[in-house]
Amino acid sequence: QYLHHNRRNEADLNELRQEVYLHLYQAASESRPDPVKPFLFKIARNLIINRVRRSQIVPIDAVADMEALEIPTTTPGPDRVVAAREELRALQSAIDRLPPRIREAVVLARIDGLSGREIALRMNVTESAVPHYLDRGLRTLAEMLYGEPPDPRRKQ
Repeated sequence: QYLHHNRRNEADLNELRQEVYLHLYQAASESRPDPVKPFLFKIARNLIINRVRRSQIVPIDAVADMEALEIPTTTPGPDRVVAAREELRALQSAIDRLPPRIREAVVLARIDGLSGREIALRMNVTESAVPHYLDRGLRTLAEMLYGEPPDPRRKQ
């Protein structure tokens, strides 16, 4: 009854039943499971789960053209690798040109991932000074990297 209520395909019922018996027989040949009934249901449940998983997998030879699967590649192409390296070099150069205290605050916040309190402790400044260092540093980086004009409302 359990198999009958939990199967996905009527044609698989006899095959599934035989597979449950086979697994039960193999397990019992090593040592008799005690109690048997929960063990039997566990085997049936696991076999049903495995069949559902297998039914959702597309065999590789069933697809002649891999691009038909439309699976995005996670490996960037050589052009993207070169562009990313150039962007990193430009960012490193811009960070190196920041004033020392501002550079330290930006590195601690954006690269090391420290909180405002941790940055204040490391730099020996007040916690309220940290956002000012970060604001000035990130604005300066944006100006250096993207050529954004300074905000007229901002004091120089």
